[in-house]
Amino acid sequence: MNRLRLVVVGHVDHGKSTLIGRLLLDTGSFLEGKYEQLVAVARRRGVPFELANLTDALQAERDQNVTIDAAQVWFRTQRREYVLIDAPGHREFVRNMVTGAATADAALLVVDAKEGVQEQSRRHGYLLKLLGVTQVAVIVNKLDCVNYSATVFERTAAEYVEFLSRIGVSAQAAVPVAAVHGDNVANRSVNTPWYDGPLVVDVLDSFQAPTADAHAPLRLPIQDIYRFDARRIVVGRVESGTVSVGDRLLFLPSGKQSTVKTIERWNSAENAPAVAGDAIGFTLTEQVFLARGEVASRLHDAPTHTREFTARLFWLGRRPLVKDRTYKFKLVTQEWEGEVVRLSDVVDASTLELTGADDELTADCVADVTIRSQDSVVVDLFSVIPSLGRFVVVDELDVCGGGIVLSVDSDATIASPASANIVRSVGQVSREERNARQGHKGAVVWFTGLSGAGKTTLAYALERELFNVGFHPFVLDGDNLRFGLTADLGFSAVDRSENIRRVAEVARLFAHAGVIVITAFISPYHSDRERARRIVEQDAVDIPFVEVYVSTPLEVCEARDPKHLYAKARAGKVQEFTGISAPFEVPQHPDIIIDASRIAPEEAVVTLLDHLVPKVKRQAPGYHST
Repeated sequence: MNRLRLVVVGHVDHGKSTLIGRLLLDTGSFLEGKYEQLVAVARRRGVPFELANLTDALQAERDQNVTIDAAQVWFRTQRREYVLIDAPGHREFVRNMVTGAATADAALLVVDAKEGVQEQSRRHGYLLKLLGVTQVAVIVNKLDCVNYSATVFERTAAEYVEFLSRIGVSAQAAVPVAAVHGDNVANRSVNTPWYDGPLVVDVLDSFQAPTADAHAPLRLPIQDIYRFDARRIVVGRVESGTVSVGDRLLFLPSGKQSTVKTIERWNSAENAPAVAGDAIGFTLTEQVFLARGEVASRLHDAPTHTREFTARLFWLGRRPLVKDRTYKFKLVTQEWEGEVVRLSDVVDASTLELTGADDELTADCVADVTIRSQDSVVVDLFSVIPSLGRFVVVDELDVCGGGIVLSVDSDATIASPASANIVRSVGQVSREERNARQGHKGAVVWFTGLSGAGKTTLAYALERELFNVGFHPFVLDGDNLRFGLTADLGFSAVDRSENIRRVAEVARLFAHAGVIVITAFISPYHSDRERARRIVEQDAVDIPFVEVYVSTPLEVCEARDPKHLYAKARAGKVQEFTGISAPFEVPQHPDIIIDASRIAPEEAVVTLLDHLVPKVKRQAPGYHST
């Protein structure tokens, strides 16, 4: 019998705990004598018994008459077993609601028929979407308070269902309920003859329980390493896939490898394969040093290890999340420090309206962000493996936000290689010897700007002038590379990021060979350009990296439109076009700024040479600074 984890959420006092209590009571799913015990306790306290007492485990909850922590209870229908999570609805306890919903497979969204859909109701819906809970049903509770009005039910349900559809969540049902009396929970109500839809228990049984996919990629985050005598037992929970004795494992981000020797379970000597959801220990044939936070996988379907990724983040902190400030992030057993280096599409979760902010994220807002880690971290796309694509953000010991990984920057040159058997080769001709032979150092000149700004024109003009005076330059043009090196890439955010990574890697190799590499790419994101700089400088800080921002205004670029792309973008024929339907992040501290609408190419090249030549430490014959 498959077990389904169900979260019950809603605005404070809309009856979530009462609904769960009614489910337990009407299906006989609580321990024998529990009901009578709680009734007796309520009588001694001089208060009426409430069904919510069946799940409110803390005394403080009863004293304040509000759920303050996520309580879990087990519940069973004829079809299967459930773990029901009663999540807080009070504004101050939304963080606990996120904790409760983070592992849920489905959700019941409870709304009071009399009060209607509240701001917090909408926030909860958005949070569930963000956490990947897409199996939901709307429970319109307290119908008895509105005389079981069909009109009130239909209006309330329609409002909430419409909001959910706007954020991409399709409610599987809407049920009219009076949980305190049991109407339409486990038994059909005589008070709603106008309703012939499913009961709450019917809706629950219609949800699809997760199943372990034996063919999914293995993901086994390491929780700890225990030492017993001479044995070292690695402990962790299998998040996806399976692992068996004899499997060759890759551990990231360290890149170490070893083979599973035994699989250890509590009170069991069996070495049976472990599947998703199993918490196990295992030993290895080769003793490699591992630490908490490593993620085990198979070699052929490893996760990405990176220092940068794009995510959708929901913020709950009392103070705003600020760009470029250091925060602690947690993902499965990994913990790392990092910064949000880009914020875009900031949305108020209640109104779904853009806030216009681009440098901070206030409470109850959602944004697409670029996160940069100080160390290599292991992630998967949330859409592929949710457990490796869901993280939280900690600010001064408080969990203040959470998010899901949308796209990944597979920065393999900065992170560890995917195999421990890969090492860098060092040739017999040093970079210094090449520089001496050619008379100058290698360098990378990185032109960035809008399409039509004049990047390619300036790149080739600079190449010609450098060649004329005795240097060894070469232009890496974006369009030319898309015929070969990057022909397999499209123009999505992920592909564009990978395009820039490949170009930076090639530029680094050329620069090591003593070539002055000139690139002409839109490269719209600050994070991509900074990553290109790090790739070039990672093991040769004496190779100059010169960022040139061609700042030609959008209206001038669009008037030029040399490739007719702006016209196509305006007509909707080109999607995600920078400057029209996709952003361009202006460089924060470029080495050179050139407005090609105000300065002739010849004059711009002189400016470029004046800046570049001293950096490569060679005065070319025939070149004189002006």
